[in-house]
Amino acid sequence: MSMLVVVTENVPPRLRGRLAIWLLEVRAGVYIGDTTRRVREMIWQQITLLVEQGNVVMAWVTNNESGFDFQTLGENRRVPVDVDGLRLVSFLPLDNQ
Repeated sequence: MSMLVVVTENVPPRLRGRLAIWLLEVRAGVYIGDTTRRVREMIWQQITLLVEQGNVVMAWVTNNESGFDFQTLGENRRVPVDVDGLRLVSFLPLDNQ
């Protein structure tokens, strides 16, 4: 099991309710929990089905250089980039939104 964090913006209430089944909502749109890889993948599948026009980032503990990994879904100025095997975040200019 490993720590999981999900941050949502502008997602439908149905998705927020679904996330609250498996994770604790510590702030509006911020969910945390301790899950297995299988549960994390099932949660991501639910997110992809229900996100609609919103956006989501999911981060979890893993055994790599940074100690975590993450994936995103939906439009956001923050875009994941790979730099020599290290996942970082880049910001798009305001006019690209």
